[in-house]
Amino acid sequence: MPVITFANTKGGAGKTTAVLLLATELARLGFRVSVLDADPQHWITRWYETSQSALGKLTVVPYVTMNSIDRQLTEEKTRADFVLIDLPGSRSSLLAKAVGHADYVLIPVQGSAMDAQGGANVIELLQYLEDKADIRIRHSVVLTRVNSMVTTRAMNAVKDLLAARRVHLLETPIIERSAFRDMFGCGGTLYSMDARRVSNLDKAQENARALALEVLQQIPAARHAGIPGLRNVA
Repeated sequence: MPVITFANTKGGAGKTTAVLLLATELARLGFRVSVLDADPQHWITRWYETSQSALGKLTVVPYVTMNSIDRQLTEEKTRADFVLIDLPGSRSSLLAKAVGHADYVLIPVQGSAMDAQGGANVIELLQYLEDKADIRIRHSVVLTRVNSMVTTRAMNAVKDLLAARRVHLLETPIIERSAFRDMFGCGGTLYSMDARRVSNLDKAQENARALALEVLQQIPAARHAGIPGLRNVA
């Protein structure tokens, strides 16, 4: 089953938020989803411990390390339609191993030069694997914490850099929404929250759904592996 690795060597790029949004939306669409939590901050694990009553087909495997990832990935691939890997925001041997296992790599980037460089480090690793080992791994950048009303010069600079390097950029950015922060603070999903207490919850749901649908279209293994429910995704 498809493995999606989320990677940026700079912390704070919105990587774990992207993991959580995609994981919960895929589960809502009916897929069995496993998340391998290799981030030492363990935000996904903490969220999972307070949210299990609101979940159906989503599980989180905590404390994934360089020594355990091969075994845990093999086990979860037998149980899940999708396996998502949340990595530390740093360069490491674990990054190289997790990227090597991936069918698709998603690189979250905020509109800043530091985030862009962290994403570039991952892209360079992917290029190295292609050049030296003939391993081609499909990958995309997703812009995170985007202001829905304002496009900054820094954000435009990131977009121009990606275009110059011919790096695929998802059309769906992750908008800055209070609902996305509240998932970590309060637990649950975008569909278990109270719309009366969370501003623009409907727009947050729409953003997460659009992200999941676009990611699904980027993964040939997902489109052709006969995964139950995929034919209903349009």
